[in-house]
Amino acid sequence: MGEMDEMTIVSIHADYATARKAVWAGDHPSKGPVQIPRHDGKYAMATGEDDKARFARIVLPHLADAYALARWITGNRTDADDVVQDACLRAFRAIWSTADGNPRAWVLTIVRNTAYTWLRKNRPAALVGVEDLEAVENAQAAGGDAEAETPETALIAKTDSAHLEAAIASLPAPFRETLVLRDVQGLSYREIAEVTGVPIGTVMSRLARGRSQVIKSIGRKAS
Repeated sequence: MGEMDEMTIVSIHADYATARKAVWAGDHPSKGPVQIPRHDGKYAMATGEDDKARFARIVLPHLADAYALARWITGNRTDADDVVQDACLRAFRAIWSTADGNPRAWVLTIVRNTAYTWLRKNRPAALVGVEDLEAVENAQAAGGDAEAETPETALIAKTDSAHLEAAIASLPAPFRETLVLRDVQGLSYREIAEVTGVPIGTVMSRLARGRSQVIKSIGRKAS
């Protein structure tokens, strides 16, 4: 697919702005399928959708989750806005490269990758590597029901939002994104692995470590 022209880029930014307002108003805009040319001059005869209709159907319903993830990763509402706008443009360019199986995970993957690209360029010190997780991953993967509630998740659920947000914000980026995707946005381990591009064992390890650090942080504030 070729490069987008200026009018298409402006249109996507406008759609994003409109959708963002609608999301906070509790409404998700969508457009019915239309059969008009795509911006590369081809017709989407099989689905009856053009680029913008497909973008509206696949991306816009997940805008709230996209913005929330970007804000947790960047730690800043304004930066999150920039990340999501850039991610929307990337998603639009690649809108015909995805199947309809799990659009939410596809959108969040783009947002996550865009956020880390933004951080590497603007705040490289904010990126903290996570190494030598193999032993913890194996122990977590061998442990019982990964989806079962733990004492940690029960305590986190009872913590007031201000303390919880501060505790999560203090986590290293890989732990923070994993905990947010699981405990805030409710993704499955498999979906988190798809979004972050790591094995399920690594997801479980990072989640365990992230929850542990949050519990310690909450305990320090309570004492």
